[in-house]
Amino acid sequence: MIYFTADTHFGHANSIWMCQRPFPDVNAMNEALIAAWNNRVRANDTVFILGDMFFRCKEPESILKRLNGKKRLIVGNHDSSWMNKVEISRYFTSVDNYLELSDGAHALTLCHYPLLTWKHARRSYMIHGHIHANTNADFWPLLRCRENVLNAGVEINGYQPVTFTELMENNRRFKSNH
Repeated sequence: MIYFTADTHFGHANSIWMCQRPFPDVNAMNEALIAAWNNRVRANDTVFILGDMFFRCKEPESILKRLNGKKRLIVGNHDSSWMNKVEISRYFTSVDNYLELSDGAHALTLCHYPLLTWKHARRSYMIHGHIHANTNADFWPLLRCRENVLNAGVEINGYQPVTFTELMENNRRFKSNH
């Protein structure tokens, strides 16, 4: 199975109030995110993390050791703060800034930042993170009307990695409500 997630911000206490996350503190958030991840993801599953996996996390390796699946990181703006603290190749199958691939049924472009145009934009999907559930930015109306631009952020996707089908439905619902 293939899953997608973004902006977990493990270790980032301020993400709780900044993103209105439903957790009392950073330890509760970390544990809830780990449990949600492991409830879905099995050892042979692949998880694409579209950036900002950790921020201000003192021991990222202690969390990485606990997460199931083959992890493929798309680097986000906060990832440089922790990537030099762990042996990346031990925990990630790949690390990229931008990736074009197919899941067998769909052409996908993966980038931490939402793109308004990309290679084969008319016949592929753009999966991103970075904006959390922010609908106040001036670009939101452009993203909202594009069915093939999908936000993998945890706030949109129930704080768990999701399949492509779930990603589509969660984004459809979020966009129709905002």
